[in-house]
Amino acid sequence: MNRFLSNEFLSLMIPREIYVYMKNYILALFFAVLASAVVGQTEPQDSVIQFSGLVVTEGLDGDAIILPYTNIGVLGTSRGTSSDAEGYFSIVAKKGETVRFTRIGFKDVDYVIPDTLSQTLYYYIQIMSEDENILPEAVIFPWPDREYFKYEFLAIDISDDLREKAEENVAAEVLEELRYSVPVDGGEATSLVLRERARDFQYVGQTKPQNIFNPLAWKQFIDAWKRGDFKKKDKKKKK
Repeated sequence: MNRFLSNEFLSLMIPREIYVYMKNYILALFFAVLASAVVGQTEPQDSVIQFSGLVVTEGLDGDAIILPYTNIGVLGTSRGTSSDAEGYFSIVAKKGETVRFTRIGFKDVDYVIPDTLSQTLYYYIQIMSEDENILPEAVIFPWPDREYFKYEFLAIDISDDLREKAEENVAAEVLEELRYSVPVDGGEATSLVLRERARDFQYVGQTKPQNIFNPLAWKQFIDAWKRGDFKKKDKKKKK
């Protein structure tokens, strides 16, 4: 038959001092839990809201421009978030709390959530203004002093050597050689592919015309043959 541990039985097994201490500790813990439950019930449940909205700024034409990745935090707490790529944000806050919006290049904005809201969802659009920092004027000179300008001006080489070298670098023969030796960049290659595709789309569902039957193409070929465009030319050595 099971025996229940009564107060008298516990007092016989445990010393009186320890028994009294344990009894008082259990009673204190019980009242502490009861008090926290009462306080939690008395706190208003409707003080927490879902604070959402957009972060924008004013453009040059007066239209609204979204501000992505803006930092948003509740002052005095560890709660915070940031707006997404579309400028939208959403955070849990309480009525009467202050929300701060910060972003590099813009002025900080503090917004106090009204404590008279009757709904748990609150939508807000925050307009931020640019923070303009005007730096002092800086004038950059190629010489440390004006006197150096006179010496440098008198020492300028005014011979035609530089001009002749520049004309040689932009000569038609040199540019023609560079045209076939220098590889094309990404923009030029993309333009060539797009032109070829556009030309192919013009003849979708039909046979492309052959230049062998084109009299204008024959004329261009004969003119080029008379000019000697198909003769081998010796490459001029660069100086």
